[in-house]
Amino acid sequence: MNEAEIPHPYRFEGVATLEEARRYCERLAKSHYENFLVAGAFCPRPLRQHFYNVYAYCRISDDLADEIGDAAKSLVLLDWWEAELDALYQGSPRHPVFVALAETVQKFAIPSEPFRDLLTAFRHDQRVTRYPTYEDVAGYCRYSANPVGRLVLYLCGYQDAERLALSDKTCTALQLANFWQDVTRDLEKDRVYIPQEDMERFGYTEESLFARRFTPEFAALMRFEVERTQALFTEGQKLGKLVERRVRLDIEMFSRGGQEVLRRIEQQGYDTLTVRPSVPKSRQIAILCQRLLANLTTK
Repeated sequence: MNEAEIPHPYRFEGVATLEEARRYCERLAKSHYENFLVAGAFCPRPLRQHFYNVYAYCRISDDLADEIGDAAKSLVLLDWWEAELDALYQGSPRHPVFVALAETVQKFAIPSEPFRDLLTAFRHDQRVTRYPTYEDVAGYCRYSANPVGRLVLYLCGYQDAERLALSDKTCTALQLANFWQDVTRDLEKDRVYIPQEDMERFGYTEESLFARRFTPEFAALMRFEVERTQALFTEGQKLGKLVERRVRLDIEMFSRGGQEVLRRIEQQGYDTLTVRPSVPKSRQIAILCQRLLANLTTK
């Protein structure tokens, strides 16, 4: 790919040294800390750089898909990014993210599938904007969210089927909670993640959705989605008992944060069209303190 076509923040001339690559990933992670605060501040120090490396890959992948503003160009850039991933697994990483990530992949024996699955989801976003069934939405989450949880488990030394399956439930729930939180933001991108079969079931139309009409039908629809998502969170909570205490806080915090979003949606009467539900910083800190105390008192 012509280097001039690569977005400026992600260009890098030559091949970075390992130390340069590590600093690159750390800077990127710390500049986008909204969803990475806990991992940075509380994850075990030996894992911190590896979290930065994985996060940098995920962050750039997401930006190439969502921040370009041109679906055709995003697809080209995602192909370039996957070629850089191929170079890593062929033993010749070039971009600083992959120079750093090569160390992580080797240390934790991480397969390429979760990295590739994320790119599959981001390509999907350029082509698909509607989902006929819940199974279709869950299928999208299998590529967009579940790989992230699996990567976290790999970094923590877990690769067994039971833990991965529980992580999938939590990550799918997190993605769904984000969809219900960001209904109006997605409408601005002409994306609707609410299953069409569910809208039909509750008698709510896409026309009403784009007009931002909050009705009893929409409230019933959103309540149904919230309750279904909460059930996934509940199932996934079993994972906390199957991981070491040193990483339990990070995993549980992501789950608690997603559940807090659902609680906010319920508190505002399931109206996610008029006001976007959000979790204030003060509440995030309160949740963190609660989990810290719970961990300290749990043997």
